[in-house]
Amino acid sequence: MGNRAFEIQPAQRLATVSEYYFSRKLKEVARLNAEGKDIISLAIGSPDMPPSDETIRELCQQAQRPDTHGYQPTIGTPELRQAMARFYQRWYGVDLDPASEIQPLIGSKEGILHVTLTFVNPGDEVLVPNPGYPTYTSLSTLLGAKVVNYDLKQDNDWQPDFEALEKADLSRVKLMWTNYPHMPTGSKARRETYERLVDFALRHNIVIVNDNPYSFILNRDEKLSILQVPRAKECCIEFNSMSKSHNMPGWRVGLLATNATFIQWILKVKSNIDSGTFRPMQLAAAKAYDNTDEWHAQANIETYASRRAIAEEIMRALGCTYDPQQVGMFLWGRIPDSYDDVEQLTERVLHEARVFITPGFIFGTNGARYIRISLCAKDQKMAEALQRIKETEK
Repeated sequence: MGNRAFEIQPAQRLATVSEYYFSRKLKEVARLNAEGKDIISLAIGSPDMPPSDETIRELCQQAQRPDTHGYQPTIGTPELRQAMARFYQRWYGVDLDPASEIQPLIGSKEGILHVTLTFVNPGDEVLVPNPGYPTYTSLSTLLGAKVVNYDLKQDNDWQPDFEALEKADLSRVKLMWTNYPHMPTGSKARRETYERLVDFALRHNIVIVNDNPYSFILNRDEKLSILQVPRAKECCIEFNSMSKSHNMPGWRVGLLATNATFIQWILKVKSNIDSGTFRPMQLAAAKAYDNTDEWHAQANIETYASRRAIAEEIMRALGCTYDPQQVGMFLWGRIPDSYDDVEQLTERVLHEARVFITPGFIFGTNGARYIRISLCAKDQKMAEALQRIKETEK
C-alpha cells in the first residue's frame, strides 16, 4: 500500500455555499451554555407547543397497529391528500383534486430541492427575494442555477417592485420564489400582489413558487393563497407546511399544490430521491388538518399575541423601530443608526445579555440594518430576555 496519503476533495459545488448560519451559530451557543452562560434563544422559528391532542392520539393509535410500518407511496396516502384538499377548501376557498393536484412533502425545504431539480437546468436563472429565506439561494446555487435577487424594500412594504422586474432581462429566468406572509419581515399577503404575480408569470413564462407557511400566525384577516387568483394553477406552485400552523416542525409534513402536469414532473424527481413518510404520521397529520377554529385561535393567535407584546418591548429596549402591522412568528425591526452594523448589536446582546437574536443580513443585503426576534419561546423566557436586555441597556 505504501505510505501515500489518501487525498480526496469535495465536489466543487460545496465551495459555492457556506454552512447554514444557524447550524454554525448554534454550535457557539451550545459552547456558551456548556460554560454556564444560560443563553435564551429568540432566534429560530421552531414552535415550542405541541400539536392538538387529537393529532397525538391518532399517531399513537395508528403506530400500535401491526400493519402500518411498511414503505409508503411517494404520493402520500389518500387520507392525507384528501385532508390537504379539505384544508385548502376550508381556509382558502381553493378547490384542489386530491388525486392529481396535491403532493405531500417532507417539509417545504425538501420541496425547494424537488421543484428546482424539476424546472431548472444548470445556468438557468432563478428570481429570489432579498431579503428572503436563505435556502432559496443556497439550494439554487448548489444545483447550478444562477440566483438573481429582486429587491424587497421597507418603503414598498416588502412587496415586489414590478416596474423594476419588468425592466430586467428575464429571458433565462425559470422560477421566481415568493413568500407571503413574508419571512423575515412579516409583511402581509396581498391579493393585488398575487394577481400581479400571476399576470407576470403568464406573460414571461416563469413559474411562481409561493411559500405560504405563515398565513395562520397572528393573522386575524382572511387567509390568502396565490391559487385563489384565476389561472394561477397554470403557472404557480404553492407550498404549505404544518410546521408553523399546526405546531409540527419535527414531523416534517408539508404540501405543494399546482396543476396535474407539474405534479407529475415533480413526482418523477421526488420518487427517485425519497419515499413516503411513516403511515401513522400521515394519518395523524390528516387528523391535524381538521383542527377546530378554536384550536387555531388559541395556538396561532392568542399564544403568539402574548409573546409578540413582549418582543415589541424588547425592540423598544434596543432602540429598534418596527411595523406593528406585521404578522407571522417573528418580529422584524430596524436597528438604530448609531450601530455600524447589525452584528455589533446582536453580538453584544448575545455576550452581555445572554440572548440570541438573529441579524437580518443572513436573509440578504436588504436585511443588513435589521434584527429578527422569534416568538417561539414561552412568555416567562421572553420576559427574562427582556429584563436581561434592559439591564445591559442602562
